[in-house]
Amino acid sequence: MHLKLNLSSSSSPSNFSLYAPSQKTSSSKFSFQIPILPLHSSLSSHIPCASKDSFPPLLEQKPHSSFGSEPAAAEELLVVRRPVKEYSEEDDESSDDVDEDRFSSSPIDAGLAEFAKKLPMFEPQRAELKSEERPLLVNLDLALYRAKVLARNYQFKEAEKILEKCIYYWPEDGRPYVALGKILSKQSKTSEARAVYEKGCQATQGENPYIWQCWAVLENKMGSIKKARDLFDAATVADKRHVAAWHGWAVLELKQGNVKKARHLLAKGLKYGGGNEYIYQTLALLEAKANRHEQARYLFKQATKCNPKSCASWLAWAQLEMQLENNHTARQLFEKAVQASPKNRFAWHVWGVFEANLGNVDKGRKLLKIGHAVNPRDPVLLQSLALLEYKYSTANLARVLFRRASELDPRHQPVWIAWGWMEWKEGNIATAREMYQRALSIDSTTESAARCLQAWGVLEQRAGNLSAARRLFRSSLNINSQSYITWMTWASFEENQGNAVRAEEIRNLYFQQRTEVVDDASWVMGFMDIIDPAVDSIKRLLNLDRNSYYRIPDSSRNTPVATDTDTDNNDPSPGNPDKNDPASENGFDLDAFIRDKLSLDSSSLDIQMQTPETSAVPRRVKLPRRIRSLGNNQSPTTTPVTQSTTV
Repeated sequence: MHLKLNLSSSSSPSNFSLYAPSQKTSSSKFSFQIPILPLHSSLSSHIPCASKDSFPPLLEQKPHSSFGSEPAAAEELLVVRRPVKEYSEEDDESSDDVDEDRFSSSPIDAGLAEFAKKLPMFEPQRAELKSEERPLLVNLDLALYRAKVLARNYQFKEAEKILEKCIYYWPEDGRPYVALGKILSKQSKTSEARAVYEKGCQATQGENPYIWQCWAVLENKMGSIKKARDLFDAATVADKRHVAAWHGWAVLELKQGNVKKARHLLAKGLKYGGGNEYIYQTLALLEAKANRHEQARYLFKQATKCNPKSCASWLAWAQLEMQLENNHTARQLFEKAVQASPKNRFAWHVWGVFEANLGNVDKGRKLLKIGHAVNPRDPVLLQSLALLEYKYSTANLARVLFRRASELDPRHQPVWIAWGWMEWKEGNIATAREMYQRALSIDSTTESAARCLQAWGVLEQRAGNLSAARRLFRSSLNINSQSYITWMTWASFEENQGNAVRAEEIRNLYFQQRTEVVDDASWVMGFMDIIDPAVDSIKRLLNLDRNSYYRIPDSSRNTPVATDTDTDNNDPSPGNPDKNDPASENGFDLDAFIRDKLSLDSSSLDIQMQTPETSAVPRRVKLPRRIRSLGNNQSPTTTPVTQSTTV
């Protein structure tokens, strides 16, 4: 009240004309003094979000109402920054002294008022929440971490509830949408994941490239190639420096055989995002595919410069040198790979198989044991070690290792296939059939299932069940029509039966369907599948699941160490290691390295491998009638096989 009296009694003409206008004051006087209105916070704070219709006529105003409502105007100062369409009675009282003619005289204020009306359409939930109702931003980071831990422990429901709350309180942040979409995708809830990504793009006004990219990856997995392209394009428009979007789009084009388009996208990723290890790796693999080895080496070098700790880059480079028989260089690259990531199971596995194929059996065995010591839950290391022991030691020791591997992951198909192959070589036909049946019962649509059917077909061929062998070969090709080994094995089988015309037809059919694949770049996939390297993707890059790298043995016991990483016939023979390339002349002390970095003693590796046996041959499982009928006609005799399957 005191403030009111002071203002009304002031002798300043400007104050009197602004705050206590009389009825004799003309409208032109107000228009003349509008430029100084923004100097007063009590009035200027209302101007941007007001409109003509929001105020009563000037003649109906009470001259003293604005002074009595000044505290209310100060309280509303925090809310007026988020304009709403409806006004309370306090707002009307606090704005009694504002003349509608003032707005009509200023087009800028009228434009701001119209813009303010539209803001709630873009931020519907933010406009509803007051500042005191929203938690601090640090709670968002804590909630996202909590949801990540819950999802890692497969507690998806709890994680979804946390992320939904994050979206409610922070709709403008893109991280909850990405995390929730990934969790829903893991549960095969594709429609819900799509809805989350779409909602996130709308809430962030299309400016978050991570949501666009994750949505594109989802559509790509579901087979919507055209839509995935559009979404990748939207991600690059949202942020042209988002390397993951360029790389993911390039991988999509490579899978479609558009190598030129993929190179163009990777070049754009380098242009806008700068040097990136994932793009360099993919470009290097493309150059290696085209037999431009010097360019591939240069690109691998650039990838390792971008991230010297990238174990995948060193491994891919080592794979190239292995194919070129540069064993000394390959060994050095393997050493750098384990130094970059001492606990990486792929590094120890591929290096161990590499040494075993060169004839360095003891070193290969040691490397595989080190890998198992730091990754005791990985069945692939035990599987390769079991095959190594079967070749150079005894079948009983191999059975122990196979059994332990199957207990670690009962759904790992290659373990059952390799175990069945070993039992078949030992003459245990019934046990081998049971192992193959167990592998197919896990999943009968994968590439591993195709290899299992091919190996089972060879078994039935040697057992004299010719019709069953033909059905198995055909079933294998229905899953993977690009398997050179299966086609040639079937052709050889028909030729041995005297069907030379049929054998030639099978060979011609293979080459005809191979020519339909435009620039087969499937081998380059997966090394960096959308930035985050998945396990199966790295396997595909390192040829852990490719039939084209399997060896064809000449006898029943001259097969190299049959693992997922067998390379083509140009690799050095295991029985003839490179004499000019000793394994211990690189200056790398393996024992000291594992002692310092992994706290392992090389002399205790054998002790760590010794664990009690817990189970025998796995129980029988119920199979489809079609698969069960293949094992009805069993022959007591078995002859050596000319085609086997490696895992």
